[in-house]
Amino acid sequence: MASLSFPNELEVRIDTERGGFVKRRDDGRVDFVSPLPCPFNYGSARDTLADDGDREDVLVLGEKLERGSEVRVAVLGRVRFIDAGVADHKWLCGESLSPREIKRINRFFRLYARAKRLLNALRGAHGPTRFEGIEVPETSLAAIELPG
Repeated sequence: MASLSFPNELEVRIDTERGGFVKRRDDGRVDFVSPLPCPFNYGSARDTLADDGDREDVLVLGEKLERGSEVRVAVLGRVRFIDAGVADHKWLCGESLSPREIKRINRFFRLYARAKRLLNALRGAHGPTRFEGIEVPETSLAAIELPG
């Protein structure tokens, strides 16, 4: 698995607030309805373009942020995700990353991958859909609160 380059911070527009169920496209149309509430704020990075043609996805940990709000946040890592054969990685941002949050993100994306595989099959999209884990740059390892 090739390592990605990590920026220090990103400017993010929040599309789905923590606890929300509906993921929207840049134009406001519904893209996906999650079977579980989102355990983080979900948005997109300004002035970026992902392989799927949309702006790059960003997960913002911490307190609930209103849909439509814009924030500048530190990058802690990257969720590696493949959607219908296309890289659809998500920046992982916030103040710190605890082992508990890592478990929550892993649990969410394992379920999300199953739901997206079903949705892609219904939409006629081909190619693998899978969660490939969380990548954290060495410079961010100090931000992870390790159990004592």
